[in-house]
Amino acid sequence: QVQLVESGGGLVQPGESLTLSCAASGRTFSTYTMGWFRQAPGKEREFVAHMRWSGGVLVYADFVKGRFTISRDNAKNTVYLQMNSLKREDTAVYYCAAGFPSRGSRWSEYDYWGQGTQVTVSS
Repeated sequence: QVQLVESGGGLVQPGESLTLSCAASGRTFSTYTMGWFRQAPGKEREFVAHMRWSGGVLVYADFVKGRFTISRDNAKNTVYLQMNSLKREDTAVYYCAAGFPSRGSRWSEYDYWGQGTQVTVSS
């Protein structure tokens, strides 16, 4: 059974950093695309970043370019989202997803989802 478990969320001040983790289990993810999405209250789920687990393709939403970095650790079967220079508008529940999307930015094309982790950026 596939499981994606996010962790690492919390409350930080503007300008600070957080690293989210997504521990994947239940199958081999080497051929999957792994994505990070977020959803703020009253807003639709939006794309943040995605990568091929095998590496080589990393895509970011414009609003996080230069601030967020997606990466993975094969030995730990974990995908990360390093978030720097956080802004109040980054406040949301962040979700990890796995699948074979034709377009990695479309959340509806992912097969598996984690439960989400809350990130709150506030002074």
